[in-house]
Amino acid sequence: MYGCYAENVYKEYCTGFQFPFQFVLNKTEDSKQTLKQGLPNPSALLSSFNMSTSTRRAAGSSSSSGKHVTANFNPTSSSAKRIQKELAEISLDPPCNCSAGPKGDNLYEWVSTITGPAGSPYDGGIFFLDITFPQDYPFKPPKIVYRTRIYHCNINSSGQICLDILKDNWSPALTISKVLLSICSLLTDANPHDPLVGSIAHQYLHNREEHDRVAKEWTKRYEATRLDLSAIPQ
Repeated sequence: MYGCYAENVYKEYCTGFQFPFQFVLNKTEDSKQTLKQGLPNPSALLSSFNMSTSTRRAAGSSSSSGKHVTANFNPTSSSAKRIQKELAEISLDPPCNCSAGPKGDNLYEWVSTITGPAGSPYDGGIFFLDITFPQDYPFKPPKIVYRTRIYHCNINSSGQICLDILKDNWSPALTISKVLLSICSLLTDANPHDPLVGSIAHQYLHNREEHDRVAKEWTKRYEATRLDLSAIPQ
């Protein structure tokens, strides 16, 4: 199940353990390809969520304590339906250089990967992000933070992202695919005039060569592809 792989890859990367995982891009392939290896049929994903929810409900109704076990989400709520729809869409047609899906069986907690765009200082890096959907999504924006270190004027050391559509310019018409595309575009077109890290923004504007050198160095230092990928099926 994709969610399990996403959760395990995230844990493996953050803890520094080195063992193979399935849906990382083969770096010999076209750099514009997304991290699609291992993605299941989206209908299977949605079925697994429904089955998991039904199982928890059944367990709750027969609990020895007599108390109902509440599922992680209500699949009939408007927010859950919207997220399920977006999950199916992003599985069928993921945005360029991006991949995303639930960490486990909680539809509101996702993990995403962004591949550094070719020609940028982040080329070759794989960056992990956490996505948390609010219960009143899509009327409120998702919370998205980088979990991979990155040298960027619009992303601080806590992984917070300075992007207007995640704040005041959020619209219910936006989707997680569009948001990820906007986040990815920051890797080729930073916004130094609205920075989270002023020193990096100043360097970006006044010493671009040094900025790009440091950004490349950080990408090599922290990239997820430094994990052991030797056993990935070719």
